[in-house]
Amino acid sequence: MGRPMSSWEELYRTSQVSKLPWFAADLDRDLHRALKRFGPFRGVLLDLGTGPGTHAVGLAKLGYEVVATDIAASAIRAARAYADEAGATIDFQVDDILHSKLKDGRFDGAIDRGVFHTLSPPDRKTYVTTLRRILRPRGWLHLKCFSDKEPGNWGPYRISRKALRASFRDGFDVVSLRDTVFQGNVRPYPRALIATFQRR
Repeated sequence: MGRPMSSWEELYRTSQVSKLPWFAADLDRDLHRALKRFGPFRGVLLDLGTGPGTHAVGLAKLGYEVVATDIAASAIRAARAYADEAGATIDFQVDDILHSKLKDGRFDGAIDRGVFHTLSPPDRKTYVTTLRRILRPRGWLHLKCFSDKEPGNWGPYRISRKALRASFRDGFDVVSLRDTVFQGNVRPYPRALIATFQRR
């Protein structure tokens, strides 16, 4: 579930990143498909909760200008080193989406692979308000989260289609919402939702 900033910092500082449950070496295929189908097809893209930076590098290789943020400075340090090795130019920043310092209207789009589903229900409104502020009009948000169809209660919150739609009803249109799985180090892959929203 939700963790305080110090907890994320400790996790990334002390863990082998490639062994974390959500680690993916390549750009998430659902997010890649959503970008190709809906956009943005160019411009400035936010990788929210970049973690090890693998998705940020994948996005940069597609030609986007990428800003990648994470709440944990230790994650940003590891991501920056990974990007340097890959020869990718990315603007890495320590930032907390609930107290974000990102500029208004800066982004053509954003991807979120696993931040929203760590937030408690009261914090989700702040998240949505921030995304609406930092995205340009008609900007895109592609979001992947655990589904309420995933059994058990370990890890992040399970989110239903209804709850996801309700969270974004103010300021966003739901363009696509479908079932999928969350690829990573957990087998079988947890059941998930992939959603595309467009800022009004």
